[in-house]
Amino acid sequence: MYEQKTKENDKSVIEYIESVESPKKREDAYKLLAIFTEVSGYQAKMWGPSIIGFGKYHYIYSTGHKGDAPLVGFSPRKAKISLYFATGDTEREKLLEKFGKHTSGKACVYINKLADIDTKVLEELISQSINFLRRTYPE
Repeated sequence: MYEQKTKENDKSVIEYIESVESPKKREDAYKLLAIFTEVSGYQAKMWGPSIIGFGKYHYIYSTGHKGDAPLVGFSPRKAKISLYFATGDTEREKLLEKFGKHTSGKACVYINKLADIDTKVLEELISQSINFLRRTYPE
């Protein structure tokens, strides 16, 4: 049976941010913490060892695979900052067109630094992702 690796835990978000080596990434992490908290309306929680998540939802895929995940989140990683938004949302792609300098994978959007992006679009991405997940996985 599959066991979910990335789970919500009680580790300190502030201690994690303080452990980020790069002073600039640490500064950006605090700014992201403020933006995500304000826009999402949720307090930050650690998910696994390195994801700062906001809110949570329970998913069940057509394959039967199920689990819990943060509605949105970020992680100030060594190479880039990972931003976590809903997958499968067509609105996300439209917003990313005006987001600024980034790359994206299936679930993550990667940025080098906060100054590279439009924070108003970031706020829209956070709200859109939460709304999409609430519609897709109602409680």
